[in-house]
Amino acid sequence: MSTAKISLVTGATGQLGSHIVEQLRLGGETVRVLVRAGRDLAFLQSQGVEIVEGDLHDPEAVKRAADGATIVYNAAAKVSDWGPWSEFEKEAVTSTTNVVNACKSAGVQRLLHVSSISVYGHPSVGPDERITEATPLGQNFWMWDYYPQAKLISENIVRDYADATIVRPSWLYGPRDRITIPRVIPALLAQRAPIIGDGQNYLNIIYAGDVAAGIILAANHPDAKGQAYNICSEGEVKQVDLLNALTDALSLPRVTSHVPYWLALQWAFLNELWKTIIFSSSPPTITRRAVYLIGRSTQYSTQKARTQLGWKPQVNIIEGIRRTLEWFVSLPENKHIQIKAPVLESTAPLATGKEA
Repeated sequence: MSTAKISLVTGATGQLGSHIVEQLRLGGETVRVLVRAGRDLAFLQSQGVEIVEGDLHDPEAVKRAADGATIVYNAAAKVSDWGPWSEFEKEAVTSTTNVVNACKSAGVQRLLHVSSISVYGHPSVGPDERITEATPLGQNFWMWDYYPQAKLISENIVRDYADATIVRPSWLYGPRDRITIPRVIPALLAQRAPIIGDGQNYLNIIYAGDVAAGIILAANHPDAKGQAYNICSEGEVKQVDLLNALTDALSLPRVTSHVPYWLALQWAFLNELWKTIIFSSSPPTITRRAVYLIGRSTQYSTQKARTQLGWKPQVNIIEGIRRTLEWFVSLPENKHIQIKAPVLESTAPLATGKEA
């Protein structure tokens, strides 16, 4: 039987999964991916990976994919700020259980599970306090905000596997982002994206490639078994500076309108309430999670990942925005959009966040 190291990546057609694949291949590793039928495989084919067609809801398909794998990177998830609980629950329980069982059956040496900093919920922390891996999980979850609840369920299932490591990324951006950028850029082009609050809050936004690098470090570190790590930003760029950089790059007027944070949250809640009352299948125009991501000031610590794994972000926000916008306008449907080099007026130090 072959002893070659094989890395299996689930969720490889997603933004983070694709960056994990890309970096593993750059490192010369043999990579296998499990993808659903009908997904766009162009990028994965360009990476020279082994493609196994199957669904995470099918236990036999997951076992086939995991057979012979040394490390399993479980980056698949329903990433959304809206939807019925049944969909989130099915994704969390069924998919994660199948992955864990497949790892046990195949004797996988390490299961690297991608969670989210959202599993902490909304803990009450002082202005000078930080949310660390020791902070209790699941605090003050919001009604209808199912994404973090599903992520927490997945974590609890993964902990049943002794050789598992959990990473908790934050808001991701970068090439192959099919979630955030397709919403933000059209809103800016339509000039309907206000500043939430005063705009001086530091965003917990991080380049997907930096998170992928941290994930690979964690998956291969001998002391990371049974551990969890925040792989996120401690705050590199303010909300208003990011909006200015994007509008400048798109040759648009800068955003000057403001909406109070509390009012935006209330408006988003009413949107969610209405969609729930009428049993609408379409998402609200805005959700509290979206407002929270944009309007809060980040308070997460990455000290554990930096100290134990030797991880720190490498791609600064200026370079990250440039790469992201170049990818976005390269898509056939966006060829009409012209961009200039982004410029930021102020940022915090990249490696250690706003407190460095």
